[in-house]
Amino acid sequence: MGRVKGKVAIITGAASGLGKGAASLLAREGATVILADINEVQGKEAAEEIRRDGGEAIFMKLDVRTESDWIKVIEKTLAEFGKLHVLVNNAGVELIKEIADTSLEEWRWLMSINLDGVFLGTKHGIKAMKGSGGGSIINISSVAGIVGTLDDTAAYCASKGGVRLLTKAAALECSKAGHDYNIRVNSIHPGVIKTPLVEDLLKDEAIRKRLEEIHPIGFMGEPIDIAYAVLYLASDESRLVTGAEMVIDGGWTAH
Repeated sequence: MGRVKGKVAIITGAASGLGKGAASLLAREGATVILADINEVQGKEAAEEIRRDGGEAIFMKLDVRTESDWIKVIEKTLAEFGKLHVLVNNAGVELIKEIADTSLEEWRWLMSINLDGVFLGTKHGIKAMKGSGGGSIINISSVAGIVGTLDDTAAYCASKGGVRLLTKAAALECSKAGHDYNIRVNSIHPGVIKTPLVEDLLKDEAIRKRLEEIHPIGFMGEPIDIAYAVLYLASDESRLVTGAEMVIDGGWTAH
């Protein structure tokens, strides 16, 4: 216990799924967590759950596509807690559609959340952490940011691949070899995790079976599996880790 005691962390997309799981674990390990999400009802409920369990948590509304929202969330965080040590850029959406059938509007919608949102978070997170003495930015990408898939997810792959390389470039920029901001930046690449984002897909027995089979370990992950990786990267235990991609996919990309 107490692996991130005293740290202040913002987690986007924290109303459910991976974000909620990460926020809950960070709070249990001593962090003050800001659950940021566009869904006010679920976000406030998630923050209340954490407080009932003895953690420190508040909710802030955030549309990751909107820079003014980011500015407000960062300013409020600094006003209330004085510092920002951890930022988890987790908010994301998926689009399952062939390239030929994907409209430019759909492409831009996906990129605005999955890639623009991570850019804006990283941009304003760096500004806040510079004044806090440093910190850790954790970007949630995907195995689809490393390899292509056969599931008509080209736009999603492109967005998550962008997150992967933005992370590496930002890590170098923030390192001692760059501008010496004492900020580490890493990405996490989950396989298929049982979250609301994939619940509908898992209702189809054939799809569920196929998704299980592409994970050589024999099963799909749960949000807690990703939360522990977030905890490690948020903690000082990972002080030597920056510009890295942490793959948590049950062996998917090993073959």
